[in-house]
Amino acid sequence: MSSTEVENETTVAAAPGRSVGLGQPIGAGIVTALVGFTSSFAVVLAGLTAVGATSAQAASGLMAVCITQGLGILFLSRRYRIPITLAWSTPGAALLASTGAVAGGWPAAVGAFVITGALIVVTGYWQRLGALIAAIPVEIAQAMLAGVLLPLCLAPMRALTVSPAVVAPVIVVWLVLQRYAARWAVLAAFAVAAVGAGIEIAVRGRGLELSAMVPRFEPTVPHWSWQAMIGLAVPLYIVTMAAQNIPGTAVMSSFGYRVPWRPAMTVTGLGTMLGAPAGGHAINLAAISAALAAAPSAHPDPKRRWVAAASAGATYLLLALVSAALVALVAAAPEGVLETVAALALIATLAAALTAALAPAEHRSAAALTFLVAASGISLLGIGAAFWALVAGLVVRWFLRPPL
Repeated sequence: MSSTEVENETTVAAAPGRSVGLGQPIGAGIVTALVGFTSSFAVVLAGLTAVGATSAQAASGLMAVCITQGLGILFLSRRYRIPITLAWSTPGAALLASTGAVAGGWPAAVGAFVITGALIVVTGYWQRLGALIAAIPVEIAQAMLAGVLLPLCLAPMRALTVSPAVVAPVIVVWLVLQRYAARWAVLAAFAVAAVGAGIEIAVRGRGLELSAMVPRFEPTVPHWSWQAMIGLAVPLYIVTMAAQNIPGTAVMSSFGYRVPWRPAMTVTGLGTMLGAPAGGHAINLAAISAALAAAPSAHPDPKRRWVAAASAGATYLLLALVSAALVALVAAAPEGVLETVAALALIATLAAALTAALAPAEHRSAAALTFLVAASGISLLGIGAAFWALVAGLVVRWFLRPPL
């Protein structure tokens, strides 16, 4: 992948004979942000909490990634006049949830977030590092991601035994929407979960603390732990690059846009570093949701679709204001509700990762071992399973390679 900055103009032409106002791209941008936020904010909260964040720190982290990616989208889309959208690293948040507490606690996790951002910036300027990440076999990277996701995706089954009255309707609504309106399935599932949690809270007499619903930053001084750097920062960087940034450029390319690689990595890397002390884990190029702003449905003229991206950025800034209220609701909800919504948001990602990991027959054994090590949750020398899964997969793949 080249690190050379590229042209601002797209390589596609506008559809002739059709005049469209700003309402269409603005609406598309709002939908892009809502889909991106509602489909995976529960994963972010689960991940931050797992590595030691308090409820207030998790709310601060969610607000931080909303603000940094919102500002990043506004800058990149306006500067390059193409619909570049950013997102938080959903696979990265899932990695946090599976890794759990690291040596040094929450401050060490924050330090790992800073290192992740620095590595992303370096990737934009050092072509060999980007090439090295791109050279990681797809089946190994996807197997690691699938192993990270598996424990999270089992959460609904466990939650059904703990809070069946709230969790069962959430799963049913999600399943129905998967058939008729898959884009809104997770949002509908969260709405049902919120209603069920509200009823449960009212019945049990547990109130929401209004002070906890006010958005505010909870800064943390980073702590530098080598275990967190190797076991958290490196896997977080790899999954963010392999599962978000590289696919994000491919999605944009499919619509005729070339992402300015170096500026995009600089903005997302610096954004990650700036948001880390407030609890933000990582921001990156959007992958799946990028299509909502870059597709013809956003605007028939490709040169006007950047407005949709800018609208998404502004919407993320507004959504940042509700982060604390969401965390307060989750904190008061019955056990397993947050984990259920997060798991439902990740099932499609798990299925895609397993398909990509196990499809090549010649490397299936290496991919399967990578998946099992990542899913095991083991920790050696204070370093989590994701790192060891990647090491094991690469070694086995090399050892089992066909003879020349």
